[in-house]
Amino acid sequence: MGKPVLLSVDDDPGVSRAVARDLRRRYGEEFRVLRASSADEALAALRELKLRGDPVAVLLADYRMPAMNGIEFLERAMDLFPRARRALLTAYADTDAAISAINLVDVDSYLLKPWDPPEEKLYPVVDAMIDAWRETADAVVEGVKLVGHRWSAPSFRARDLLARNAVPYRWFNVDEPEGQRILSAAGAGPDDVPVVVTADAQVLRNPSEAELAAVAGLSIDPREEFYDLVVVGGGPAGLGAAVYGASEGLRTVLVEREAPGGQAGQSSRIENYLGFPDGVSGGQLADRARRQAVKFGAEILLARDVVALETHGPKRVVRLDDGRGIGAHAVVLATGVSYRSLGVAGVDDLTGRGVFYGSAMTEAAECADRDVFIVGGANSAGQAAVFFSRYARSVCLLVRGPSLESSMSAYLIEQIAAIPAISVRTCTTLQGAHGDGHLESVTLLDAQSGERQTVPASHLFVFIGGAPRTGWLDGAVVRDERGFIPTGPGLMADGRRPRGWGLDRDPYFLESSLPGVFVAGDVRAESVKRVASAVGEGAMAVTLVHRYLEQP
Repeated sequence: MGKPVLLSVDDDPGVSRAVARDLRRRYGEEFRVLRASSADEALAALRELKLRGDPVAVLLADYRMPAMNGIEFLERAMDLFPRARRALLTAYADTDAAISAINLVDVDSYLLKPWDPPEEKLYPVVDAMIDAWRETADAVVEGVKLVGHRWSAPSFRARDLLARNAVPYRWFNVDEPEGQRILSAAGAGPDDVPVVVTADAQVLRNPSEAELAAVAGLSIDPREEFYDLVVVGGGPAGLGAAVYGASEGLRTVLVEREAPGGQAGQSSRIENYLGFPDGVSGGQLADRARRQAVKFGAEILLARDVVALETHGPKRVVRLDDGRGIGAHAVVLATGVSYRSLGVAGVDDLTGRGVFYGSAMTEAAECADRDVFIVGGANSAGQAAVFFSRYARSVCLLVRGPSLESSMSAYLIEQIAAIPAISVRTCTTLQGAHGDGHLESVTLLDAQSGERQTVPASHLFVFIGGAPRTGWLDGAVVRDERGFIPTGPGLMADGRRPRGWGLDRDPYFLESSLPGVFVAGDVRAESVKRVASAVGEGAMAVTLVHRYLEQP
């Protein structure tokens, strides 16, 4: 953020230079003094200052200017900087008009030209305006500014991407006055949201995730064309592989389509992970792992989707969504799973507008004093219920089965039972989600009584298990009927090696049907769906990569 601004605008070059000179002499150390020769030029400067987040303390405008007079300019300037103090520069003959402006359009004062000596006729007036501005100065807004709509799915995705990647940003609702002022300064409208304004005043209208990641300072482009190891997926398994690969001297790059941590990174509290007796949030765990991997030299690309895996002799190539290829000696597939779609009427239309897959912790403040529903009975759902109970009026956990004992850890069941705001409805399924533009109610079915009930709801969070995102691997590696990737012994049907294997050895324990391509974490067939086991498989995969690279 720059110094607070004192801006003068006068179409007379001599007067413009004189007022700027006198202002700099008195206020130049503490304020940035700018001058403009027309109202349009001054408004353009104010828009730039608004986008940069720089404060404006005082506006001085000549009363008589062509095209737009001083009163009209100050009225328009108020739309951008409503708390800046305002004064008219006027000749004696226009005193009545200046006084009328003070009464009608909230001008603070007027200054007669000429103002010699400034110590008597200029500085006391400006001093008073600066003091008044300081008493009501705008809050400082640094870094990325994001203007969006409360119930806009693209706006939610932009907020979520920034938050999960620990990028500081300030949110402005398009319906609020400051959000409208930023849109005006950016030359954008409500239909352009989300609108992103960076610290250096770049403006993006409804950017893609890669565009947003780039201007937010995240790495989206590989530094090299070839690596020892490419890790696809940034969940616990992928981060574990990146840490161990880089720490053991492999040139390692990790490619993640959203943010480090995967589904685990969205967990509000993990309390059964080894070494954290007081628990740790998934975001904190992911950030520590990311920093650890970077410390050892791993490169991490974010907001990049991998769309294909290719074989070129001994080289393995992963193809990114922008068409670029990254070559490597070996690949670790750690893409995890994505939450399955509910397939319930109304849910798809309201996703991102009250319905969310995963915990969406950026929504926590919006849940204050509201009724929240969570679909699922596993640990992730229980952790979300505990988290949102700190904000919401009520949290209702919808569980298809007859109890939580078969799917949730005992410590979480005990926590939930001790929180009055949380209720658990077993043998209950969601039948519909309803709302005009955003979620307003849900319909529930009690499987035991057959009763249907429609109840108010502001937020619905879905945790119903995952499906692997492996369609892009079609034809590259063997997958089972559910899309998971079998490895090692799982590939040895009747003791035979997989078709097209081509090596005089059996596949290693975590190796796929394509030599040199290993699989770790939830995407692997028959894996244990736990954070600790995923990290362990990531580390084990690197050991097997070394063994693969050392073979003749």
